[in-house]
Amino acid sequence: MFRILLVEDDESQRTIMTAALRADGYEVLGAESAERALEILDGAKVDMAICDVMMPGMDGFELTHELRGAYRDLPIMIVTAKSEIADKEVGFHAGTDDYMVKPLDLSEFRLRVRALFRRAKIQAEKQVAVGGVIANAADHTVRYGAERISLPRKEFELLFMLMSYPDMILTRRQLMDEIWGVDCDTGERTVDVHIKRLREKLSMIEDFRIVTVCGVGYSVEVTHA
Repeated sequence: MFRILLVEDDESQRTIMTAALRADGYEVLGAESAERALEILDGAKVDMAICDVMMPGMDGFELTHELRGAYRDLPIMIVTAKSEIADKEVGFHAGTDDYMVKPLDLSEFRLRVRALFRRAKIQAEKQVAVGGVIANAADHTVRYGAERISLPRKEFELLFMLMSYPDMILTRRQLMDEIWGVDCDTGERTVDVHIKRLREKLSMIEDFRIVTVCGVGYSVEVTHA
């Protein structure tokens, strides 16, 4: 059973989020402050941390920075009412892997937690598979039957991220932040250009297709199990 450290100073929010996580079979260790979270970590191993930002004492950004320094591979999600791009930049620079804005859609929250666990497993194994297509991060290649396709780094990272979340919509902003960095001044149209190149290079693949979600972003839609 995966164990999640949930750091949230609002007791009602913590109760609601804990119930949602337990419904998916996770063990939840609740903490009302960053200081209490660090105490828990002294005596317990966790598989993910979910942190609020606005807390008394050490805030969630500082806690995320501490956690990332001590646990390099720990999946971390920030959940906060702070929705400005500048706040998200602070969060990602601190080391978070995902960032959700309150009020939470609990269905999306649960999906993102599952996706974050999946992504952590993929990163550890350095490859992701969708149907018969395998993307290997060690050499930036895509294998499909007898085909072996080498991709430039950015194109590969874009495909790898989309394949890591099959049938989930990823916004252009999410893709830009993850692959080009939150402080990159390159326009979001760059994503469209790289998607066009990927579609051309992967045109023979029948197990999935890269779908455009108008005005939002892209998704890898599985067409063959």
